[in-house]
Amino acid sequence: MTEATTRDAGKTVSGILNIDKPAGATSMDVVRRIKRASRIKRVGHGGTLDPIATGVIPICLSQATRMMEYLVDGTKEYRGTVELGVETDTYDSLGEVTSRKNAAGVTAQEVEEAVASFKGVIDQVPPMFSALKKDGKRLYDLARAGIEVEREPRQVEVIDIRLSGWKPPTATVDVTCGRGFYVRSLAFDLGRRLGCGGHLSSLTRLRSGPFRLDDAIGVDEAEQRFDDGTWYEHLHPPDIVVGKMRAVIVGRQVEERLRHGRPLSDALRIPLSRPNEQCRVYSTDGRFIAILSFNAFAGQWRPERVFDLAYDLDAASTP
Repeated sequence: MTEATTRDAGKTVSGILNIDKPAGATSMDVVRRIKRASRIKRVGHGGTLDPIATGVIPICLSQATRMMEYLVDGTKEYRGTVELGVETDTYDSLGEVTSRKNAAGVTAQEVEEAVASFKGVIDQVPPMFSALKKDGKRLYDLARAGIEVEREPRQVEVIDIRLSGWKPPTATVDVTCGRGFYVRSLAFDLGRRLGCGGHLSSLTRLRSGPFRLDDAIGVDEAEQRFDDGTWYEHLHPPDIVVGKMRAVIVGRQVEERLRHGRPLSDALRIPLSRPNEQCRVYSTDGRFIAILSFNAFAGQWRPERVFDLAYDLDAASTP
């Protein structure tokens, strides 16, 4: 088995696989399995999922790994199950129980009102068991050593949130959110708001950016697809991540300028909508070339990401 390449150019095919992560696996477990199956050297994921979580995890191959930050910054949708009455140190079902309270008196209306109160831009304290750093040390390393430190609340955006199921003492909550939101912290905060405590008992990511669970494939199927040579049928082009950006087409001279990392001259202006705006750039034959950002101070569009992609997926060889 050799690294997946195009026959004509010998370039590694770049793209994104929409994978449905199984429960119990870490995000890096999925990356390692895809890397072994594909023999592609550069593989990464577009946003961490906790081991208890299932659902969408975009896996980026080759040059598509340069789109990971756009996936992390993108909107996500989750369905989480919160068990009321029990708190744990990890805020989920994998942790040690730290508190038990009777949640029998909690009503559906109380839960619905409490859930709705989290909508908007809110301050959220991240859990101790997280990959964030405090004084250069990962919080989860401190937590495992029995050390709890004060965490500063961070502003996160909850675009939409609703109670989608109630079977006491379990509430199912659907959340659409921006970057940096912890559903585990939501479960903890919801329990505290209701006065009985709570933790996240299960979680599914329904969407990450343009990728939806309905269209995802399992890791086992992906491995089989690499084995029989049909994996590229599920490969999405890298620019799908920035499909909502304005698109422009440039000629060969401008393309060469961008490939050398040079900004566009004043004579090659792209109409500007707002400072710091970004746009995606294509060649006249449809190749995705670059992402540009507008530098308001210099008054120039400058290349932020430049790509040299193997796009012809039909020409992808069997690994």
